[in-house]
Amino acid sequence: MLYSTIPAHEKRAAFRSALSSGRLLRMPGAFNPLSARLIEEKGFDGVYISGAVIAADLGFPDIGLTTLTEVATRGGQISRMTNLPTLIDADTGFGEPMNVARTVQTLEDAGVSGLHIEDQVNPKRCGHLDGKAVVDADTAVKRIRAAADARRDPNLLIMARTDIRAVDGLGAAIDRAKQLVDAGADAIFPEAMADLSEFEAMRAAIDVPMLANMTEFGKSELFSVSELESAGANLVIYPVSLLRIAMGAAERGLDALVAEGSLKREVATMQTRARLYELLDYAAYNAFDSSVFDFEVPDAR
Repeated sequence: MLYSTIPAHEKRAAFRSALSSGRLLRMPGAFNPLSARLIEEKGFDGVYISGAVIAADLGFPDIGLTTLTEVATRGGQISRMTNLPTLIDADTGFGEPMNVARTVQTLEDAGVSGLHIEDQVNPKRCGHLDGKAVVDADTAVKRIRAAADARRDPNLLIMARTDIRAVDGLGAAIDRAKQLVDAGADAIFPEAMADLSEFEAMRAAIDVPMLANMTEFGKSELFSVSELESAGANLVIYPVSLLRIAMGAAERGLDALVAEGSLKREVATMQTRARLYELLDYAAYNAFDSSVFDFEVPDAR
């Protein structure tokens, strides 16, 4: 009932431990707090909070229009609803080093277990689109150093994302990843890898956890868990998948309503009221109410 029973610092410690376990952690992207609860119930290892999803939820494209306040608010709403660790997309850190430091502490206060900061030019764009631009190595390093220095909980995971593969090739991505690890990154997110061999090359070059981004309609093939494990990935995210599934279903339902004037045909595919109440733990709320308000009204005098 209500919020997670596990404090944020304990989730962070558990996340660190899981990352060093040698198994691949699976982190689907939640598009709202309720979907985070579903991810937990289905047995996944963590919840990813995508910047692209937050932007889309607000009706914006993923081009750096969201604010730190908006991202932190949604990060806190999702993190408090699940006992799983959450990893959040912090884009470019919402500015340069001092802004990055504030971003880290704000997201730490929101209860996330980790965050990633990228090396794109601000404002950024979706990592799987063409025409990206990245900052120079000195700027990228300063962002990560500021992030690592700003955290107060040493278990808060600072992940560095590099988008340079699509601009200057794999060799440049490996060089950039090494620089970011030296600057204090606890993990590396190499964006838009072309194939498994590129993940393997990155794995061989760095000695910190590596993330694989399995986003649909992107630059990377949708590799299986076993393939990513063999390539040495430590965690995999499916950032926009649940939003795409949900919006696809919503569009089909609205089309049916327009065409047929009723949603009778769609009811069989909907989540039932009983299932929704089960996911919300409605019975626990009802029991709480009963324990508090279970009294007899005296006769009128």
